[in-house]
Amino acid sequence: MEEVRVFPLTCAVQNYAWGKAGLESEVAKLVVGGDPLAVIEDDKPYAELWMGAHPKADAQIKDNRIGQTTLGQWIAHFPGCLGSKVKDTFQGQLPFLFKVLSVNTALSIQAHPNRELAAPVPEFRALVGNEAAEELGATAGEAACTKQALKRCFTRMMNCEKKVFVDQLNMLVKRVTEEAGKDTSECNGELLLLLHSQYPGDIGCFSIYFLNYVVLEPGQAMFLGASEPHAYLYGDCIECMACSDNTVRAGLTPKYIDVNTLCDMLTYTPAPASSKLFLPVQDPSDPFVSVYDPPVPDFTVMRIQVPASVKQYTVAPLDSAGILLVVEGDATATSAAALSDITLRRGTVLFISANEAVHLHVMAQSGMTMFRACCLL
Repeated sequence: MEEVRVFPLTCAVQNYAWGKAGLESEVAKLVVGGDPLAVIEDDKPYAELWMGAHPKADAQIKDNRIGQTTLGQWIAHFPGCLGSKVKDTFQGQLPFLFKVLSVNTALSIQAHPNRELAAPVPEFRALVGNEAAEELGATAGEAACTKQALKRCFTRMMNCEKKVFVDQLNMLVKRVTEEAGKDTSECNGELLLLLHSQYPGDIGCFSIYFLNYVVLEPGQAMFLGASEPHAYLYGDCIECMACSDNTVRAGLTPKYIDVNTLCDMLTYTPAPASSKLFLPVQDPSDPFVSVYDPPVPDFTVMRIQVPASVKQYTVAPLDSAGILLVVEGDATATSAAALSDITLRRGTVLFISANEAVHLHVMAQSGMTMFRACCLL
């Protein structure tokens, strides 16, 4: 069992209510691409694809030579597959959870005690950070005062008596509705009406006046530090985060909300929308690889774009285990650590142990697009 160090995975799907339904969902498209026998239900939401060894949704190893084994069990038996630095730094655990998200209606206003990075496939919209802090800074002066002022404002709003904020929200919605056909961008009118239609009477609708509205285009990403407030609105994206599922919510959700904890834990750092964008760096050793390397040790994401003119390509070895997702294209993969050829197609998820190379014979006429999550210490 130990000698097979590169193998495909069957990954868990999360059917959260906010996800896109059926084959409108990028998650569902990837699932059926990777497994043509998979059954996709038209009216069922396919919100997230979890690729990793998280105990709530541990990926299954899809290799007949390896019995019914999960990735987490495999790593526990053979922690050396992580790479020596990763194994020692993260106590023998895969330190990241790799995801695909397909968002149809807004997720809750939330924060995590860890870090995450999101990149769109193809476009993604979100609320993130603290836009209002910039305006408060003009009157509050020093940064510390600005943060305190923003925290007081946001906390007061989130703790407002329900009748008061519902009345005010309805008045604002009425005003924006009456101005149909006019430019309401100054008060984020279109976004307000969208969120109110999804979550009528929800205090979270007012969050758009505190957070930045960010639209990510292909190739762009955003990095969210620990306790950074955010709410994903619509679209499909790749996400990588430190391996945790701890989420504190407060608005735009029917789930349990913990307003006081969220308001206490958030960062209130003034920042414009442009500061939330996280651009990749070209890999100096591979012209087809763009590296998203955030300022945290837990994870790095690489975008691999192999052009149509290239038919032989090697996924380079790293001193870290990695998870490779094929988003576009077809290839036959060979590796000394796989023992047999592996067919790669849209939706294939591959686990690559540390220090192992994977050679691709590209068959797609339009090239290949892949994302690789790893840990570069």
